[in-house]
Amino acid sequence: MRRIFAIVVLGSLAGCGVKTDLKPLAGQTLPVAPYGRSEQPSSAELLKLPIQAGPERSVELRKRSEERKDDPFDLPPEG
Repeated sequence: MRRIFAIVVLGSLAGCGVKTDLKPLAGQTLPVAPYGRSEQPSSAELLKLPIQAGPERSVELRKRSEERKDDPFDLPPEG
């Protein structure tokens, strides 16, 4: 029983390292070219994230305590 489990686990782990280019399934095609573009984008171009998907952090972290400004929207609960 342990041998079978070990073989299954090792076999599934062996498949994790396989890296190949992505291709559409048989009978399927990649999406049509966007408007204004003559050639169809490749699978690598379609998987590339646009800049807006992963923006860099632009907030500078505070290095010392500072007094908070008054927030006009921080109201007590009604009732």
